[in-house]
Amino acid sequence: MLRAVILFCVVLAVRGQTTDVSQCTANPGPLPINAYIAGCSSAPCNLPQLQDAVINIIFRAPRTIRTMRTLAVAYIPSPFGNIPFPYGLGDDAETCNFLTNTYCPVVQGEVIQYTLRMYIESFFPVDTQVSIEFRIVDEANSPVMCIRVPIRITAPETFGARNATLIEEV
Repeated sequence: MLRAVILFCVVLAVRGQTTDVSQCTANPGPLPINAYIAGCSSAPCNLPQLQDAVINIIFRAPRTIRTMRTLAVAYIPSPFGNIPFPYGLGDDAETCNFLTNTYCPVVQGEVIQYTLRMYIESFFPVDTQVSIEFRIVDEANSPVMCIRVPIRITAPETFGARNATLIEEV
């Protein structure tokens, strides 16, 4: 009963913070309960260079899982079809390190809150539009969940004039 109340409260709290994501097409895995990319409610999500994209995901563990990894693959459009470009997440790929309401191992049916940070490198050209799939796999590389979302790379955000003035005075 307590789990049902907690799940209801979590869903109610994030209801206003949802990004439209779709089922992955290149990788298996169910959709999560909720996904929210900070600053984005509908696709394509604008992601500025030189900043972390912050993706908050709530999903249900499909089975008992000891460890999890997050993988990211961008699909670059070309005349020959979409070209997959695996994007290394470094330490951020260790999913268990970024769970916000529990820790690994997780048990089947457990509702998990996870925050993924993905740094947008400067080598991605501004105005590039791609679809990216984020998938979580367990210790046996079996799918846990997967989302696909179109993104657009934007120029780095700069500090406002007020902040620049403060820096000049120091």
